[in-house]
Amino acid sequence: MSQRFEGKVAIVTGAAGGIGRATVERLVRDGARVVATDLKDAPIDETAAAVEAIGGEVLTAAHDVRSWDDWQRVVAEGASRFGGIDYLVNNAGIEGAVAAIDESPEDVFDQVLAVNVKGVFLGMKAVIPQLRKRGGGAIVNLASVAGVIGEAAIAPYVASKHAVIGLTKSAATGYGPEQVRVNAVGPAPIETRMMRALETGLGAGEEATIKAALEERIPLGRYGTPDEVAAVIAFLCSDDARYVTGSFYTVDGGMTNY
Repeated sequence: MSQRFEGKVAIVTGAAGGIGRATVERLVRDGARVVATDLKDAPIDETAAAVEAIGGEVLTAAHDVRSWDDWQRVVAEGASRFGGIDYLVNNAGIEGAVAAIDESPEDVFDQVLAVNVKGVFLGMKAVIPQLRKRGGGAIVNLASVAGVIGEAAIAPYVASKHAVIGLTKSAATGYGPEQVRVNAVGPAPIETRMMRALETGLGAGEEATIKAALEERIPLGRYGTPDEVAAVIAFLCSDDARYVTGSFYTVDGGMTNY
């Protein structure tokens, strides 16, 4: 294990699988202690087991990112257990329905915005006072390539990720003088549950064809892996990125290179 983050504490939301779990494992391997959160029915224990297998320290918590009460509890528990908070990775997110705007249910739109935007906002609101106590820190918000392009079939998701980038830039401007750095990461299609769901939504029974078509839009010719996203998140938390804030980093194999 590296000591890159020795003495540092991170909160990672949506940590039960995919990018969240990979991020927890990466931060732990680099020496951090982590508060890993997800919904109460999510397999967060599997993330904890993976951390324990590499000799790391993790605190797991059931957490609905739409709830201010949940955020206050998670932050308080993490700070009490580990002595403070240095980093926040706002990873929790949902894709919503795959449908044209005129066929999209209003309640699904509300849910996507609540998780993907309000959840990020509340996370920063809850954690920034803790970072201030530490004399600074870093926040990484998970956006998407959908935050800079349009996709007709997932308009609410696209809107939410555009909003995440806006929140990121606003927070970076506001809290830079306090040495709180805020950046966003924009993955392209990544080998996760979310992409399996989107492939099915775009063409049930034609998932392989849908995937091949998406990969054709990526110059590197493939989906990314959760580990590849986690590596960029770890960089943005680290002192190697100490002069980086308000930025949007794509991890997309060149998909938005235009």
